[in-house]
Amino acid sequence: MSLRMLSKVVPALALATVALVMTVPASAAGDAARGKTLAYTCLGCHGIETYKNVYPTYSVPKLRGQHAEYIVAALQEYAKGERSHATMHAHASTLSDQDMQDVAAYLSGEQVKSAQTTPVGVMPAAVATCQACHGQDGVGITDIYPTLSGQHADYIEHALESYRSGGRKNPVMAPFAQQLKPEEIKQVAKYYARQKPALKTVPRPETILAVTK
Repeated sequence: MSLRMLSKVVPALALATVALVMTVPASAAGDAARGKTLAYTCLGCHGIETYKNVYPTYSVPKLRGQHAEYIVAALQEYAKGERSHATMHAHASTLSDQDMQDVAAYLSGEQVKSAQTTPVGVMPAAVATCQACHGQDGVGITDIYPTLSGQHADYIEHALESYRSGGRKNPVMAPFAQQLKPEEIKQVAKYYARQKPALKTVPRPETILAVTK
């Protein structure tokens, strides 16, 4: 299936995914204060702006401003082994559903909102399909889709490569990522990494306080 065909199919899949999620009863709201206590191990990586995953090497993702619901979904996927990462699986598998909600509420903080302005730079052709879920400016159109604006470019590259190789299992992302050429993955990643308003790393003073309390 070509990218042109996917540009027509993906929006339909996206709407179907939203409809499916909306039929599931909402979980209890996350308690950010409790999440701050639970997230002390998370901050060892996600609270350091320049921290890198060792092998393969890529930047640890920024989570401040991310959709809390998406963070919960990602933790669930790590716990189930639907995302391949030994350390994340080990951490996520120890968390209850409410723990995940609380950790996500803390890490996300104030979620990034679209500025509804002209995107930064020239949009690569491949982004025409991405924007069905992630918008032109990288802000996820609904809470189940991740915001990409200002995310580390090398992390976005890693995520797309993982969807393409099967390291991450997702019925929407897999067929799209498999059609991308290596240069297109880099173009998409660099484009979304430049967008504003941007995701951030948990502020360093807050990180220190959370670890020492």
